[in-house]
Amino acid sequence: MSEPWLYPTVLLCIYGFFCSHRPLEPFLTPFLMGPDKNLTETEVVSEIYPFWTYSYLVLLFPVFLATDYLRYKPVLIVQAASFIVTYALLVKAQSVRTMQLLEFFFGLATATEVAYYSYIYSVVEPSHYQRVTGFCRSVTLLGSAIGSLIGQILVSVAQVPLFYLSIITLVSSCIAFVAPWFLPMPSKSLFFHHRESSSQDEGALEPITGSQLIEKPDDPESKIQLSADERTTLKDNTSSSGLLEVLKMLWSDFLECYSCSTLLAWSVWWALSTCGYLQVINYAQALWEKILPSSDFEIYNGYVETISTLLGAFAAFVVSFVKVSWAVWGELALCIFSVVIAVCVYLMDTIRNIWVCYTSYMLFRATYMLLITIATYQIAANLSMRRYALVFGINTFIALLLQTILTVIVVDSAGLGLDIFLQFLIYASYFAVIAVIFLIAWLYKLYKRRRPEGQNELPSTETVPEA
Repeated sequence: MSEPWLYPTVLLCIYGFFCSHRPLEPFLTPFLMGPDKNLTETEVVSEIYPFWTYSYLVLLFPVFLATDYLRYKPVLIVQAASFIVTYALLVKAQSVRTMQLLEFFFGLATATEVAYYSYIYSVVEPSHYQRVTGFCRSVTLLGSAIGSLIGQILVSVAQVPLFYLSIITLVSSCIAFVAPWFLPMPSKSLFFHHRESSSQDEGALEPITGSQLIEKPDDPESKIQLSADERTTLKDNTSSSGLLEVLKMLWSDFLECYSCSTLLAWSVWWALSTCGYLQVINYAQALWEKILPSSDFEIYNGYVETISTLLGAFAAFVVSFVKVSWAVWGELALCIFSVVIAVCVYLMDTIRNIWVCYTSYMLFRATYMLLITIATYQIAANLSMRRYALVFGINTFIALLLQTILTVIVVDSAGLGLDIFLQFLIYASYFAVIAVIFLIAWLYKLYKRRRPEGQNELPSTETVPEA
């Protein structure tokens, strides 16, 4: 007889593959600015793309609560439907207004990703968490890489117009829509329908992918655990929690989690860098289009996205074999790699050679994915699954809030509406500031760690021998 976890995992993998299989994605900006849609650079960059950021931010928290209340499956169906609406509008829509509506539905689809990564933990045993998480994440990366590669081959080799890539992407979304309907309905969730065993309540660790299995944190400050009284209260209150009880629980967990200095440091980097990362990948195609217009030259965006995705996955895998005391060197590593990211973005902006731009982008994505893997593990390793969901939800919300502020000021036509090259100069400076912040944090931690040692030596040097 087959394993009970296998059926929902296979369905989720099928769903994840076809959702992320988007041959048009590497060519979205050339498609919108080309003869099919005939939109201007200002309309695409300053009026259409920002709507995704705004929608994602507004929808994230309500969707987070709705996902748990509705027990994942209905939200997965909503996500699949949102992808269909998004790409149907992409095929048909022409005006700026309808494109903004498209971005709203894409924001809804992005916000509901929490259901995809949370569903499996409610229907399989904890002993299978690591395996199924690895499957689901790997398949989505594979779908994205294959989609980008197919798109590039169709454009470069078969000379297929970009319009047909939008049709293929829509068909892929329609295939993905079928899978969630056959998923079993979970009987529990993390907050509103809490039915976990006492062992899970007392210390269930959030599942970690194979690529995230690094050493356990050796800094006692990074351990967040529930006291016996807290666990008893949670067991009493979360069996059939209402909205008010859930919000109180979330607030209590928020205060407890972010009082931990180590978790706070990794969360700050996570939120700050994710904001910058999303800005760069959202507008990279606009930069490439400015450097090498697709109307005049052959472009290789699909190959770049494929290679950068695979490099990122490889970097995340390699870091699992690196033995580093992240409690000691974490902030310094974040500083150094943030400098690498800042240099990559700066080179993309200033050299203005498409090959330098492509190479810098691939290194940028690989570096970010390596660091986000480490950050994910460092944050999750000592949290219960409920707190894991809360912390990553808050980090994502803060990242989106910062991204919204950055978008309104720098990108949106209602703000400064800066030229794309000036935008990327600002993004490079933004990552440089992140590097400085974590250099200061590392120096402060070094000072703090050495200070008690010096203080402990004082009594022995000042003690007067007894007469």
